[in-house]
Amino acid sequence: MLEVVDLNVYYGGIHALKGINIKVCEGEIVTLIGANGAGKTTTLKTISGTLKAKKGKVLFQGEDLGKAKTHRIVSLGVAHVPEGRRIFKNMSVMENLEIGAYSRKDKLEIKRDYEKIFEIFPRLLERKEQMAGTLSGGEQQMLAIGRALMARPKLLLLDEPSMGLAPLIVKQIFSIIKDINEKGTTVLLVEQNASMALKIAHRAYVIKNGVVEIEGNALELLNDENIKDAYLGA
Repeated sequence: MLEVVDLNVYYGGIHALKGINIKVCEGEIVTLIGANGAGKTTTLKTISGTLKAKKGKVLFQGEDLGKAKTHRIVSLGVAHVPEGRRIFKNMSVMENLEIGAYSRKDKLEIKRDYEKIFEIFPRLLERKEQMAGTLSGGEQQMLAIGRALMARPKLLLLDEPSMGLAPLIVKQIFSIIKDINEKGTTVLLVEQNASMALKIAHRAYVIKNGVVEIEGNALELLNDENIKDAYLGA
């Protein structure tokens, strides 16, 4: 579904990604793990079009996204839940979800999708008229994911969904991500909590200093002593 080929990205004079190669197959959860500043978020931003590569290609279902505008990338089926959630805090939960469906015209299907979102996140139904800025951190993360799902993505990019959340809420969010995947959405996940990410992912890439250092089966990497020492605190 997604192929990232020899991706090179710069922030001014800083060479952030140095020839990254990544593949995501339909139906998978693939996770990118690594230390802060390794290039994980930069990779997601380049895929979703908010950053442009100096060199390399991002191919989504065979189409080169390199020159595509962000809204075009969304319409092709790629939705990005950025680090820090970025919800519209002065708008209601319902208005945030409506923005997620802004590019769609199928009103009946949109209505059905609201119902699906409220099934996945019952808490959002209880708070649908509430201002998004008054939600808890966990509820805001649910809203950010729900808003992205309203675009009906084929590929969901998730950047640090557990950041700043209590352990019980983190467990709930990861369970929801797994469920979303099982219902047919492919997921590319960036996550500082490497242990949790590897437990739900099919495959993983370890990124260090803008380079893919290791790739493989997620469970095998979860049990790899070197990975444990470096990233899992074991």
